[in-house]
Amino acid sequence: MFDKILIANRGEIACRVIKSARKMGIKTVAVYSDADRDALHVKLADEAVHIGPPPSAQSYLLKDKLLQACLETGAQAVHPGYGFLSENAGFCEALAEAGIVFIGPNTRAIEAMGDKITSKKLADEAGVNTIPGYTSVLRDGEHAVEIANDIGYPVMLKATAGGGGKGMRVARNDAECRDGFERAANEARSSFGDDRIFVEKYIEEPRHIEIQIMADGHGNVVYLNERECSLQRRHQKVIEEAPSPFLDETTRKAMGEQAVALAKAVDYQSAGTVEFIVDTRRNFYFLEMNTRLQVEHPVTELITGVDLVELMIRVANGEKLPITQGDVGINGWSIESRVYAEDPFRNFLPSTGRLLRYQPPEEDDKVRVDTGVYEGGEVSMYYDPMIAKLITYGADREEARAHMCSALDRFLIRGVSCNLSFLSALMVHPRFVEGNMSTNMIGDEYPEGFHPADVPHDEPAVIIAVAAAMHRCYRDRAARIDGQLRGHERRVRDDWVAEMNNEYHPVTVVATEGGHDVEYDGKIYAVRSDWEFGQHLFSGTINGKEIFVQVEREMQTYRLFHGGSQADIMVLNPRAAELMRYMPVKAPPDMSKYLLSPMPGLLVSLAVEEGDVVNAGDELAVLEAMKMENTLRAERDGVVGKINYGPGASLAVDDKIMEFE
Repeated sequence: MFDKILIANRGEIACRVIKSARKMGIKTVAVYSDADRDALHVKLADEAVHIGPPPSAQSYLLKDKLLQACLETGAQAVHPGYGFLSENAGFCEALAEAGIVFIGPNTRAIEAMGDKITSKKLADEAGVNTIPGYTSVLRDGEHAVEIANDIGYPVMLKATAGGGGKGMRVARNDAECRDGFERAANEARSSFGDDRIFVEKYIEEPRHIEIQIMADGHGNVVYLNERECSLQRRHQKVIEEAPSPFLDETTRKAMGEQAVALAKAVDYQSAGTVEFIVDTRRNFYFLEMNTRLQVEHPVTELITGVDLVELMIRVANGEKLPITQGDVGINGWSIESRVYAEDPFRNFLPSTGRLLRYQPPEEDDKVRVDTGVYEGGEVSMYYDPMIAKLITYGADREEARAHMCSALDRFLIRGVSCNLSFLSALMVHPRFVEGNMSTNMIGDEYPEGFHPADVPHDEPAVIIAVAAAMHRCYRDRAARIDGQLRGHERRVRDDWVAEMNNEYHPVTVVATEGGHDVEYDGKIYAVRSDWEFGQHLFSGTINGKEIFVQVEREMQTYRLFHGGSQADIMVLNPRAAELMRYMPVKAPPDMSKYLLSPMPGLLVSLAVEEGDVVNAGDELAVLEAMKMENTLRAERDGVVGKINYGPGASLAVDDKIMEFE
């Protein structure tokens, strides 16, 4: 077995590989850019080597730097994780020439499956169902339009070396096809160093279901069931689960056998994933094969009991698979939520900065957290916005879903915006609860974006009861401090008014053993908790039912987060509540004459000049952040007055890119 391996990656996947290696008694070497000098994976590894400045093209994508790090540290093998060089045949070859083992498939498999056009042709030859399309590289946008019209709209434009939702665009007409070609090519060039694009038919209402395979170097290949990955936004997976609530055993077996046939066709070894598009009649079509570990691999591990990273290392060491197809079963259900640094209420714009508070739920046999960050660390603009993967397990789907809802309530993140509210909303959405999903679901259900109104609290009385009980705790403490002189003790009143959404709710709060009894709307809510002052997570019970509420307090206002919803509640005495109704509301400043940068990022291009007349919806600029291009468009008609920044400028949030007359 290897004594030392180098992990050619960063973030949560680097930390994940370190855990398995440590369990196996293998020492690890981390690599890091300037931006990751204090990253968690650097702290966890036995050794760490600096490889360059923050941009991945100058650090994590440099084969020579990674190879030199192996030689300097004596690493005998390299685990590539996913992304970066994980599917780069040139990197694999360079390692082999230096006598270093690549913990992944052979060069032939990487080259064949890493290129979507080649892999589709091979899938055809291996008898795998494929999607109709054009299996050659498109020359330019006009060529894309020509082929798209032959195939028939809608079509999907895809980077041949793509993955992770980058370099992909759906087009439903010629204009979208031209624009989609440019955007997909730019993203592919930035993320993969390869801007080749092809096109295929886009299947309406599809489900994205993938098969995990594992193969050794002795001709043994098994499939470890499927993962449902249909909940996606902009082709980026958001929630995954195993098994799929849609497949039957017959379809599962057929998909698994086709995945194995494809793996054998290229003499595959190591972990790999064959992705399929499945229509409403359970017809399935080959999408692509990822010759690496997938982000969502934990859900497979939890229902099969297999450590995929450990198997990858053992296979790379020349060992045979310790399992056969007959050993693979389905034990329970698992769901994974991807926690991203992005603001779901601002069209999911990336968010960067310092994690002022980071408190994931405690791990146990029902909850797992794979992460690469820590409290006080930085979320950089240079890399993927993932903060963590939250994975839950249950005996069945409903139990796994219930554990996920609870775990999301307990996940405390402050300092950067994150998508916890969005994930909580999806967990309780009727279509997800029923398992009635497609890759279009998020776009269909939230066509105007995601808004706070999309997650109204189903039990507002519970939130009001928590705020009232907490306020009573604060008032009782203040009374004890003020009343230290005998004869000057203060008595805290029991009657209060809770203001929420400009509505006033009379409440009565009485201290009892272990908590408070809150009377609201004619009902008693027994709030019991060991919550202490300053804690940002209120955990306890209300009428015997477990509850977790995140809280921030400023004076008499309590900002509470629960079930994906946010509520600002003021608890006032009756006279203050009466007067509060007369308080004027300060109007926000009018910023409509500016184009503001919605996120930190790089200004890629400007589509207008000073003096240009623009109409609502016209493209104004393209901003790149976290490896994704974002098109900024005019919100109303106007004339461009002054442009403050040019292409190549690094922008902060709310920088005024241009002004309108």
